[in-house]
Amino acid sequence: NTLVPGVQAFLQELREKGRRILFLTNNSREGGEELQAKLARLGILATREEILSAVEIVGPLIRDRFGPSPILVIGGETLRRLLAEAGHSLVPLEAYGEARVVVLGHDFDFDYQKLTAASRAVASGAAFLAVNVDPRLPVEDGEFYPGCGTLAEAVAAASGVKPEVVGKPMPHIFRVALHRLGVPADEAAMVGDSLTSDVQGAQAVGLKTIWLAPPGTAAGDVRPDLTIRDFTEVLGRLR
Repeated sequence: NTLVPGVQAFLQELREKGRRILFLTNNSREGGEELQAKLARLGILATREEILSAVEIVGPLIRDRFGPSPILVIGGETLRRLLAEAGHSLVPLEAYGEARVVVLGHDFDFDYQKLTAASRAVASGAAFLAVNVDPRLPVEDGEFYPGCGTLAEAVAAASGVKPEVVGKPMPHIFRVALHRLGVPADEAAMVGDSLTSDVQGAQAVGLKTIWLAPPGTAAGDVRPDLTIRDFTEVLGRLR
């Protein structure tokens, strides 16, 4: 809920130079409209087309692969709504055996009943998709909540099946982003704070990478094209 220093000026410079911008997020609880409103509250104006959330691409991905499907959803109301809008039916927990697909997003109400239903459905043959596998959900003051990846690990351990990941760092979401931008990978750069989800994921599809390094972190074996601590470091450097 706070902006990294220099980000507003950086975005303004990008727009003045005619660069296309896309906000790409692994968020599994909020769609584009919610994120657009959140950015506006923070003082960043973006069009709806400039925002792509992992939660938005799950429904079309399942429809393209399996057709309209009965889905057991572990996640928030936005995820449920978007899956229904994509033409899928939502299976209640007690009818987990009817699910063809289990979709797992972040769920603040995750409990033993949901773990049991999801694990049994997956163990019985339902496809298992996780919106993301980020182990932590960062919040204010350096704190965190267990993330979607932590919940996915629990279902995977109980069912014996690892999930297919929809969001970063998998290639599909980056390709959707590039298609929306209308540019090839070698003409785009990914800016992000996660070495795994943002930097390695983007590098795998051929994007340049700028790592916004959190305080006290090091890149290790990962080699981003540029490392910054805040956006004031890149102001005026765009060609």
